[in-house]
Amino acid sequence: MDEVTRQNENKMGTEKMSKLIIVTGIPLMLSLLINSLYNFVDSVFVSRVSEDALTALSLASPVQILVSALGFGNAVGLNAVISKALGEGRSDRVKKAANAAIFIGLCSWILIAIMCILFVKPYFAWQSGGNETIAAYGREYLTVCMLFSFGQMGQWVFDRFVIASGKANLFLFTLSAASLTNLILDPIFIFGMFGVPRMETLGAAIATVIGQIVGMIAGIFINRRWNKEIPFSFSLHPDRECIWAILKVGIPSTMVQVLTSVVSIMMNSILLAFSTTAVAVYGVCVKIQSVVTVGVHGIDNGLIPIVAYNYGAGKRKRIDEAIKWTLIYSTILYVVFFIGLECVPGLVLRVFKASDYMLAIGIPALRILAVAYFVSIPNLVLAAALQGLSLGTKSMYLTVTRQAILPVVFALILRVFGILDFIWCAFILAELAGIPFAVYLWKKSRNSLELENSHQ
Repeated sequence: MDEVTRQNENKMGTEKMSKLIIVTGIPLMLSLLINSLYNFVDSVFVSRVSEDALTALSLASPVQILVSALGFGNAVGLNAVISKALGEGRSDRVKKAANAAIFIGLCSWILIAIMCILFVKPYFAWQSGGNETIAAYGREYLTVCMLFSFGQMGQWVFDRFVIASGKANLFLFTLSAASLTNLILDPIFIFGMFGVPRMETLGAAIATVIGQIVGMIAGIFINRRWNKEIPFSFSLHPDRECIWAILKVGIPSTMVQVLTSVVSIMMNSILLAFSTTAVAVYGVCVKIQSVVTVGVHGIDNGLIPIVAYNYGAGKRKRIDEAIKWTLIYSTILYVVFFIGLECVPGLVLRVFKASDYMLAIGIPALRILAVAYFVSIPNLVLAAALQGLSLGTKSMYLTVTRQAILPVVFALILRVFGILDFIWCAFILAELAGIPFAVYLWKKSRNSLELENSHQ
């Protein structure tokens, strides 16, 4: 085992877990925050255009989840595979896995571009409820975001390289480059400034993809310059075993996101029966959720490589300790946001220039959904732990159940009452029902892990 790998061993395998979890998680929180802020900031600015434009972005959101799913699945898979290879001291496999991840990212972008050409126009014809203004806003926004998504796919890959090698602090460079670019360009392109024509939702899309491309370029530079532990190059003939290893862990995460996208589309269809404003509220709540839960998701994503590393190094007790601290930190990080959403939901919604009608719908929705986000914490932690053990399929079963199947089932049941607030309660019921299933899956997996350990 070389000296560099020994240094990673000392940090990932021996450092005090209460510190390691938070040190690994903070950069990931920032990464997720920036990815969330792309859509969040777009929506804040676009809400100043019109409610139709805001509704268009809400309708585009499920498809953007689908696009992100391909990059996210690749990121989760490469993170687990590279971290485990580092823990095992297999530098040759690290390089092969890195090259395979870049190839998968390229293939993902090609697939997204094809999907854009074939499906964007009919999608908005179906989801806009016959409102051509909403459809037009949505088509131009989503077309640009999908056709130029290679920046997003690349950013997922190169950001996770530094996480997998234990250099998560390097995220600050790529995050700053991407976020500042998007934040600066958004008002310029949306409203038309400094000689640039007013482009509204099209401008929001252009600002977003430019920010993602800048982030990708920064990621390439940073990995070349400061992350020598993970050498990489582009190849049209990557190692098939590494591709499969990445996909084995990543596909379940991708499928979860795909099903989440489908659920969002179905929820939009249910909400359209109430009003287009209800759809706008749901879209805004999803974007608020993506921001207020970045702490939870960042800590959870940081748990994956830690579990993978210690599993590869044969340190089973540290896995249990990692889960304990992840639960503690996740709860602490969300409590402040939970209090804010419960106490001043109207203030949060006014960021999106909410009308009186939108406030009437949105205030109870935000309060109810804030409870659902709180209840989801143990489910999210245990799903991440399963991914770290390369049990992506079990993680997928859990997430699909609580995030895809149950919310739609409960919403379809509750809509017969014709009360909009009941629809939001479907998400709380889904998370509550998911907790015992999560505990069952983890205990079963942990017992198998102990049995395996006893034979070593």
